[in-house]
Amino acid sequence: MTHSTQRRDIVLVVDDSPETLSFLTDALEAAGATVLIAVDGANALALVERITPDIILMDAVMPGMDGFETCRRLKRDKIVTHVPVIFMTALSDTEQIVMGLEAGGVDYVTKPIALDELMARMRVHLTNARETYSARAALDAAGRFLLSVNRLGRVLWSTPQATALLTTITSSAPVDGFLLPETVRCWLDGLRGKTGDETETFELRIENADRRLKISYVSQVGPDELLLRVMEDNTLSPEQTLKTRLNLTSREAEVLTWVARGKSNRDIGEILGLSPRTVDKHLEQVYAKIGVENRVAATALAIQTLTPK
Repeated sequence: MTHSTQRRDIVLVVDDSPETLSFLTDALEAAGATVLIAVDGANALALVERITPDIILMDAVMPGMDGFETCRRLKRDKIVTHVPVIFMTALSDTEQIVMGLEAGGVDYVTKPIALDELMARMRVHLTNARETYSARAALDAAGRFLLSVNRLGRVLWSTPQATALLTTITSSAPVDGFLLPETVRCWLDGLRGKTGDETETFELRIENADRRLKISYVSQVGPDELLLRVMEDNTLSPEQTLKTRLNLTSREAEVLTWVARGKSNRDIGEILGLSPRTVDKHLEQVYAKIGVENRVAATALAIQTLTPK
């Protein structure tokens, strides 16, 4: 699996059978891997809190917590969510295979295990996982507003920038496993059969705030994984933006908007149907609310607020 000059792959084998553990440990170590073993699901969950494996071989049927539930719990942990899980099972019927994939597994092998086949599958999934992890790290560094969700609308991962925007629609910072609002989930359900060439966008208005998010479908990246882009909708009028972000009344926001455009009090009064004195009164309230002392400072703050980030 790895050459002696390279980092040794860490393989976690989860199985309640001593014979299977012994057999796989010998074979994997002979192939150059470092092998960790867990005899049940609870042991596996405790182990990954201390060491992150590169790949996990998971027995599907175990007493207590079975492999499917163990995998689901593992995938809730952001640190190991990218780690591929290959199920090992004596059951080859479709229902068991589907259960493994829905739990977060990437593949399965049937017992008795054919070592050559297992090694080949592991090499493929290790390569894919590393490429995916590197791509996600690059997206994080590039400041992309991307997230990945399953068909049920549960967030599988998101870049820091997307996470920051998602925070506006939940009371706490979203984590992997965060469920998107029902309206978004209904929209996702309608994306079945779409391709990356078809533009699909959903507009989400944030409750108790004059703000909107636009969620766009990018592509399907797995059997049950969709890549989405989330951005704040900047189509609000300047008056709405100033009102929301600076906590002004509608009239104060209108006055400040025209101040930022270089209009005098007399011009603003004619535009809004107000006397210059009334305009000046509104400006006094604006100065107090936004913490500035004069027209120049108010103009600068308004322009800064209206400038796209």
